[in-house]
Amino acid sequence: MTELKTPWGSIHSKVNLFPIYYLIFVYGFIYILPFGKIIVGSSWFDLLKKEDGPLEWLQFIQYFFSSLFGFFIFYKSKKKKSLNSTIWLVFSIFCFLIAAEEISWGERITGFALESISEISIQGETNLHNLPFFHNYLLDPALQLICIFLGWVGWRKWPYLNSLPSQKLSLFFLIVSLFFAYYDLSWASTVAHIRNDQEIFEFLLSTGIFLHFWHNINFKKN
Repeated sequence: MTELKTPWGSIHSKVNLFPIYYLIFVYGFIYILPFGKIIVGSSWFDLLKKEDGPLEWLQFIQYFFSSLFGFFIFYKSKKKKSLNSTIWLVFSIFCFLIAAEEISWGERITGFALESISEISIQGETNLHNLPFFHNYLLDPALQLICIFLGWVGWRKWPYLNSLPSQKLSLFFLIVSLFFAYYDLSWASTVAHIRNDQEIFEFLLSTGIFLHFWHNINFKKN
């Protein structure tokens, strides 16, 4: 049980409230932090969310280590053909692929690129999620469905599977799904679309996944 203390009393919650604290800190403090233009050439907020910025690299680290933790959990599993173990394996492979996509399969480190892909990529990089059709039509809906599944459907329908995130981590996923749904709706509306702060919210997704793997690898060690 998580306790949130306020001047009006305490609020008890069954979910991890870090996403709320994080968004309050980012939009209530980092967003208005001065002198960024003088020190780093942009606002601290823009530095935080930019392409190849701190949050994107943190996401890569979290996905990469999540995949390692997941492979270890699968390796230690005594029933490797069970549904639970299979989900751990698939989830781990999924995290590894996302980590690779985050750094364009090493292009941002080595400089090596596949021109056949980078030439048609929206960002001019060697990754699949920025190919025009996938990026423009499939990426956001797929992300929203994944977040709803991880933040709601999974623990509600299959609470006995520890390979799926628990209710405690639900806000890490549901807030991300809500943001992208609102962002996409703003593009379809008759008013100006909202600013794209996707890295701010995608960090919550990677953090929720990392915590899920971390909690379970500790359990396996014990």
